[in-house]
Amino acid sequence: GFSVRPHSIKSVCLFRPRRRVRRSRFKAKASKAYCARAVYSDGATNGAVRRGARTRSRQVGPQIPRAALVRLLRDAEGLQELALAPCHEWLLDEDLVPVLARNPQLRSVALAGCGQLSRRALGALAEGCPRLQRISLAHCDWVDGLALRGLADRCPALEELDLTACRQLKDEAIVYLAQRRGAGLRSLSLAVNANVGDTAVQELARNCPQLEHLDLTGCLRVGSDGVRTLAEYCPALRSLRVRHCHHVAEPSLSRLRKRGVDIDVEPPLHQALVLLQDMAGFAPFVNLQV
Repeated sequence: GFSVRPHSIKSVCLFRPRRRVRRSRFKAKASKAYCARAVYSDGATNGAVRRGARTRSRQVGPQIPRAALVRLLRDAEGLQELALAPCHEWLLDEDLVPVLARNPQLRSVALAGCGQLSRRALGALAEGCPRLQRISLAHCDWVDGLALRGLADRCPALEELDLTACRQLKDEAIVYLAQRRGAGLRSLSLAVNANVGDTAVQELARNCPQLEHLDLTGCLRVGSDGVRTLAEYCPALRSLRVRHCHHVAEPSLSRLRKRGVDIDVEPPLHQALVLLQDMAGFAPFVNLQV
C-alpha cells in the first residue's frame, strides 16, 4: 500500500523505469510500465510510495491505474510539480480538478496528450494556481482560443508553454497570449499548428523580449517575414525550430545565424524539392515527428 505524509509532498512525476525487471503475473512489459515518485519538501523520497507505485504500475503496463494515483494524491498538499502524461488514456476533469484545488502553489504542470480533459480543467488550473511557470499541453486537441485566453489572463508568472499540436489555436489566440504574457515568456512551442502564421510570430517577437526558445516546426503558414521580425525584436533568442516551414527562406535566417542562434531547418536540397512539388501542384510530403 501507499504511505503518504500529508502537507509535505513537493513533486509528483510519472515516468518509465530504466532497469528491466521480470514480467508481472499480468504479463505487462516492464519497459512500458510507469512509476510514480513523490518528492517531499524536505528533499526526502518516500520509499513506501515508490515501492507501491512500482508494484501496481508493472501490473498495468503503459499506465499507472486510476486508483493508485488517486490514493497517492488524496492527501497531497503543497505540490510544486505535477507530471501526469502517462495517465493520458483515462485522466478526466474529475480526477484532476480536486488535486489542483488543493495545490495552489503548483509551478509546473505537464498534461501532454491528456485528451480526455476539457476546458474546465485548464480553467481550474489557471484560476487556482497563479504561480504557474511551466505548462505542457502538447497534443491536447481540446485546447482552444478561449481556454488559452483564460490561461493568459490568470497566470502572470508563466515562462514556458508547450502548445504542440493544439490544432484549434489560431493567430488571434497567440496574439492575445503575446500581449498579455509575452514579457515573461522564455520558451514556447507552437509546433504542428497549421493555423498559426506570421501574424502570430510577429506579435510574439514584438512582445517577448526574453524569448529564448521558439518551436515552429510544421507551422506551414509561417514565412520569412515572421523570422525577420524575430531577428529584429528578440535579442535573447537562442534556438529556433522552423523545420517544415516551407515559406521560410534561407536569407531570412542569416541575421539569426550570425548571432549564433541554433536553427533547426531542412537542408537546402530538401527545401528546393518541396518548392518544385508545390509548383507542380503536388502536396509536399511532410513527416512530422513531434
